[in-house]
Amino acid sequence: MTEKTMTIREMCDAYEVTPRTLRFYEAKELLFPIREGQKRLFTKRDRARLKLILRGKRFGFSLEEIRQLLDLYNMGDAQLTQLSRTYEIAQDRLRDMEAQRDELNEAIDELKEQMKWGAEMVASLQTKKKAAE
Repeated sequence: MTEKTMTIREMCDAYEVTPRTLRFYEAKELLFPIREGQKRLFTKRDRARLKLILRGKRFGFSLEEIRQLLDLYNMGDAQLTQLSRTYEIAQDRLRDMEAQRDELNEAIDELKEQMKWGAEMVASLQTKKKAAE
C-alpha cells in the first residue's frame, strides 16, 4: 500500500467493503479513482470520501444526500456550507431515529406484556391439567 494510492483490494481490506460496493459508489459519482486500464487506484481524497459515505450510511443518510454533501466541500467558504447542511440533515435524521426508537420501545413493552400474559395462561392451564389427573 503506497501513501498516495490504494488498490481496490487494499480499500476493501482497509474499510471492510466489497469491490462491488466501491464500483457502485464510483458509478454513483461518489468516488473517483484513477483508472489505469482495468486497475482502479484510490487517492487520499477517495479514502476520505469513503469514510464519510460509510458514516453517512450508518446514520441513515441517503446516497443522494451524501453525494450532495460531498459536492459542497469545495465551496470556498472553509466548509461552512457543507457543515451547516450536514448539521441540518443530521438533526432530521436524529429526530427520525429517536421516533423509531420510541416506537420500538413501545412494541417491546407490549410484547413483554403479552408474553407475561401468555406465560400466566400456560401456567394456569398446566395447573388445571395436573389437578384433573
